[in-house]
Amino acid sequence: MKPFLADCDVALIGGGVVGCAVMRKMALSGASVVLLEKAADILDGASKGNSAILHTGFDAPVGSLEWECVQNGYKEYLEIREDFNLPLLETGALVSAWSEEQEEKFDAIIEKGRDNGVTDIQLLSRDEVLAREPSLSGSIRAAILIPREFVIDPWSTPLAYLKQALENGGKALFNAEVTGGEFDGEAWQLETPRGQVRARQVINCAGLYGDILNQNVLGEADFIIKPRKGQFVVFDMAASKLLSSVILPVPTERTKGIVIFPTIFGNIAVGPTAEDQDGRADASVDTENLEALHAQAVEKIPALANIPVTATYAGIRPATQFREYRVSEDAERNWITLGGIRSTGLTSALGLAQHVLTLLNQRGVNFTAKKEPSIPQVPNLAEHLPRDYQTPGYGKIVCHCEMVTEREIKAALDGPTAAGNMAGLKRRTRATMGRCQGFYCSARLAELTKGLFDNALDVGENHD
Repeated sequence: MKPFLADCDVALIGGGVVGCAVMRKMALSGASVVLLEKAADILDGASKGNSAILHTGFDAPVGSLEWECVQNGYKEYLEIREDFNLPLLETGALVSAWSEEQEEKFDAIIEKGRDNGVTDIQLLSRDEVLAREPSLSGSIRAAILIPREFVIDPWSTPLAYLKQALENGGKALFNAEVTGGEFDGEAWQLETPRGQVRARQVINCAGLYGDILNQNVLGEADFIIKPRKGQFVVFDMAASKLLSSVILPVPTERTKGIVIFPTIFGNIAVGPTAEDQDGRADASVDTENLEALHAQAVEKIPALANIPVTATYAGIRPATQFREYRVSEDAERNWITLGGIRSTGLTSALGLAQHVLTLLNQRGVNFTAKKEPSIPQVPNLAEHLPRDYQTPGYGKIVCHCEMVTEREIKAALDGPTAAGNMAGLKRRTRATMGRCQGFYCSARLAELTKGLFDNALDVGENHD
């Protein structure tokens, strides 16, 4: 008989950015909360591959739940980020027109943005754009400036949410895929390969597998995940001087399009593509699409032709047959689904967490909020802020490409949010992200992590 793992008020299924944000909100609200993640670490699915843009919601469907959650999430992120030591790169964004046809769509974009409450939008002429971004190709015609679109750390942000949840009574179980469950009228008995979890409320944040989870446990799903791959090309840090703004395309009905953007880690990246596929775990890249991305980047910023490519990667977005988020509530069975959370999920996660709490409160589910919650800080990984190697006593440099210290590696392998695998270690430290892609530091990393990733990782108060 499988062991009994936990009895809680709320079970969160899925450790992506949305799951971590909702877990934080539940813990702060005073609920006993358990996160169930099928992988060995958080951010194993869609959340690990995104463009890390903090969106204003200027182009969201007017009056939609997505718009509401983006607005609320954006506001809360700016309110809490300094407490968590989370970085912000104040880039602004330029919706750029490179043809007459694209420029003709500007009036509608500006009107929609202002309808969405983004009132500081500005129309820039070609000369004004080039004065702001002189490395852009002279073929640009005009742009719309969105001053408050920023770049953030895509990985430290959900880690901070997880850390706060754990420090305030939450628990996380890894390698614990939910394979089934039964509702007895009061609570769910969730089945995992590790054992059983009893939860009075369940929140489905399973991302790419959200529809399958609902089908397997509830017996029905009102949406179908249609995985959409997005490939990226990352240029060497030498490119950083060529661009200070996020360069957005004029969007289409299907996709936001190819973006050229600075990263918080000091690179310039271009992507994503939008490739519909059947595989939910196929994050492979291919030469044809990468070459096309590279060509687009060079066409818009010609000097990138002389900058080497550091890395390529792909993310998979949990697209559905609908454009809107698929947020639903089965009140009779105490189940809430947060499905189809795509490009804006990093920004809207905090807003979605607040929406979940509102749904529970409206159903009469109330908790006693923490009066003085613990607020942890995460290490800084942003290139424009002081890094660990600049403070004495770091030991040795383990990853020379990204200047990652032995002190950083050891810290990321210790404590309640220790990395559960090598990918998690990379996301906590930047190790293996640089020019050599781990060629020189992998041996030392293997020594430092020997035996640490062999077993399942459970973290949080009262862990086994």
